[in-house]
Amino acid sequence: MPLLMLDLDNTLVDRDAAFRDAVTAFLTEHRLPDTDLTWVMAADASGYTARPEVAAAMTDRYGDNVPATAIHDLLDRGAADRVVLTDSSREALDKAQAGGWTCVIVTNGRTAQQEAKIRRTGLDQLVQGWVISEEVGRKKPEPEIFHAAADTVGVPLTGAWVIGDSPHADIAGANALGLRSIWVSNGQPWAQDSNQPTHVAEDVATAIDYVNSAAR
Repeated sequence: MPLLMLDLDNTLVDRDAAFRDAVTAFLTEHRLPDTDLTWVMAADASGYTARPEVAAAMTDRYGDNVPATAIHDLLDRGAADRVVLTDSSREALDKAQAGGWTCVIVTNGRTAQQEAKIRRTGLDQLVQGWVISEEVGRKKPEPEIFHAAADTVGVPLTGAWVIGDSPHADIAGANALGLRSIWVSNGQPWAQDSNQPTHVAEDVATAIDYVNSAAR
């Protein structure tokens, strides 16, 4: 069965939207300016900024106005309690499995956060497995994490596809292994001079449908 490797944050689930909701609630609870939403989102950089750096920046900005425990609680949850899986993505995953694909989530991040997202959204019932960078000790675009994903389900990398929103982590990672890839644009233009994806799709459901049709 061919292998389909899928990114989690801002690919299968809208992590930024969930985190934005969590930050909005945080600002309201602590009576902080609504305009700080833009600042926190920029500091977080879609989760790519290391958690200790974000925590330090927020602690420096808010000082004694916000308990350090509240900041750490926000970042520890990482909006895992707010992510959702769209019906279109759920249906596309069902079609992929019906089409014979072995679906595996390959995600950078902390194990507790990422597994909470996978289980909360029901993705654990829709994929055959997952690998998380903290757990395996390697992160995308390193080839070892993709090999670990293949080993998790006992399927070779030959003929595999990678779907993700990060040009660096997902597309460059796929290209380094000679794998086909789909970049999930989320409405953004491709701005890289190298590491071109095999295909570009607006969202993950469209990307999965493309892989299904390409395999026929």
